[in-house]
This record gives sequence, structure tokens and C-alpha cells, in this order.
Amino acid sequence: MSEPSAQVDQSKPSIARVYDYLLGGKDNYAADRAVGDYFINDLPGSVSIAFANRQALIRAVGEISAMGVRQFVDLGSGLPTADNVHQVAERYSADAHVVYVDNDPIVLAHGRALLATDAATTVIQADLRDPEGIRNHPEVQRLIDFEKPVAVIFSAILHHLNNDEGPDEVVRYWVDQVPSGSLFYISHFRSGHNEETRSAEEKLQATFGRGRWRNDEEILSLFGDLDVLAPGLVPCSLWRPSADAPDDTSRIGEESREISVWEELIAAALARKP
Repeated sequence: MSEPSAQVDQSKPSIARVYDYLLGGKDNYAADRAVGDYFINDLPGSVSIAFANRQALIRAVGEISAMGVRQFVDLGSGLPTADNVHQVAERYSADAHVVYVDNDPIVLAHGRALLATDAATTVIQADLRDPEGIRNHPEVQRLIDFEKPVAVIFSAILHHLNNDEGPDEVVRYWVDQVPSGSLFYISHFRSGHNEETRSAEEKLQATFGRGRWRNDEEILSLFGDLDVLAPGLVPCSLWRPSADAPDDTSRIGEESREISVWEELIAAALARKP
């Protein structure tokens, strides 16, 4: 197998690297920056989607850890950035185990470098649409005990599966693999039925052939029969905000006054397997 760097076509943008660029990272190429600059310059304010999503993920890992779950499978993890899943989880428990999964070879290369001395965390290159291949990967087998609760993370990734690629079936596969008490976190592009939604979706479809905004009913349907925990599906900026922010109940229903139009376009929820 060739080295990851040899597999990268720098002329084609990558979802993971565009996201890295929008978050201020440096692991990206000119093609990635061109797409990112469209969002920065032509859709001013849209970058807040990336930041709101990242902050909600950090809070979610903290909440999951506080609930006693010590195993994480982060599907479509993207490039390493500040406060990665394993770093947040390890603040709560030194025995946290984390598997990062992404299809971008650059993610694999950087992840290996970052995690070279961390035996409890690993990164594998795999396709989200091949859940069985991920489940049976030797590194997943090594780190994840599927007899104990697992946190499965779909942070800003299921919206990159079009309807005919079965995003609900991907979630259902993982639900069937984990025991009662396991947790599922999903953040997803949320349709605002407005010009912002149309413009952003059009750009992603034109660039990657994917990027699907879904309404609240469609997003919630991805959870199937899981028990969605409070506060339900809400914009990421309003999902269990930090202690120094107004509490959930004071903000829910006030989205239009509390957050920007763009921030409304990325929503999150956490659910438990009964």
C-alpha cells in the first residue's frame, strides 16, 4: 500500500480539508481554499456553521463522558484540530478509547503522527458507507468492546450522504452493533428553506456531488427508535450551551434573536439506545 501522501490528488478539493481551512487549519491545498473562500467571501457568515458545529461536538463529548461512556467511534472525523474527541474524553477518564474514521488519506497521515504515542486512540481510513468494513477493522476490534456502551459520533457527516446512499441505514447498522446505554450524536445541515440554504447546498453539490440539507423531521428520522435526549434537535449553538451562556430553556424558541441565520443551518441531537 502506498503512503497516504502519495494518494492525494491536490487538484481536487476534499470535504475534510475545506472544513480544516474554514476552521483556520493549515492542512489544505489551493483547491480546498478556493472552495472555502467561496463560503467566506460569497456567503458571508456561513463560516459560523463550522465553528458552531465544532463547539457543539466538544460539548457533546464532555456530556457523553460525564454520562460514563468511555468508548468513541468518530465517523467522518476530519483533520485533527484543537480539542479533539480523545483529548476531551481523556479529561474525564484516562481509560477512554477513541477510533477516528475518515476516507481522506491526509486525515490518516496526520492522525497517525498525532497519535503515535497514544495506544488508546487510533485513526483508520475507511468509507462511512462501508460500516461492516469499519466494524471489522483490526484497530476497531482492538480498541472497542462492543459488549459495553459505545458513543457513535456522526458530526457533520451524514449530510454528505445523499438519500440514495442510505444515511438512515448507516446509523441503523451501528445501532444494531452496540448494547443498551450506547449513545449516538448527530449534527447535520438543517434546511432553513431560504436563499442561504439553497446557495450553500448548490455549491457543495456542484463541487463534491453531495451535501444534503434536511429538515428537522428528516434529521430526527435518522435516529430511528433511539431515545433522543433533551433538548432534542436544536441548532448547534443552542445544544447544551456552556455554563456561562444562557440555559437551554431560555434560548429555545428564541433562535431568531439569539443566533444568526447561518447558525440555524446546523443542528444537533444526542440519543441513547434503550
